[in-house]
Amino acid sequence: MKLLVPIDGSELALQALQHAIALASAGLEVELVLVNVQEPASAYEMLTLHDAEALAEVAVGAGRDLMAPAVELVEAAYLPYSETVVVGDVVPALLELLEEEGCDAVVMGSHGMGLVRSALGSVSRGMLEHAPVPVTFVKAPPESESEAEADADADE
Repeated sequence: MKLLVPIDGSELALQALQHAIALASAGLEVELVLVNVQEPASAYEMLTLHDAEALAEVAVGAGRDLMAPAVELVEAAYLPYSETVVVGDVVPALLELLEEEGCDAVVMGSHGMGLVRSALGSVSRGMLEHAPVPVTFVKAPPESESEAEADADADE
């Protein structure tokens, strides 16, 4: 089974990857497609740097740096994988890669920010609505009361 695992550099993305690795450890034969999507250069960047190729190289380099911990995890698990960095809007880029790679499912992190996030059109919602394959979301663990209190105290 070919699994697409988006990697954005967050701890939650690595937790989603660990879930995919756990599926393999449980006996599922998997090939992982790790992907990082970099946002296109802004108009300001294009106007000031005038070099689209250089901007793309920087974006790809940044994406590879963000994926390095994920690659280490997959290599330590001795699983087959490929890694790709694409520049574009996240959901369309992921959907295109799903088709190109022939992926059977997606395993990704979801921050679970509730109604506000869904009203904004989150990546999770976009994938859930448009992916032609099953999508598994790995949610962030709930904050403990002490962490929530510490965050509230820091905000004051």
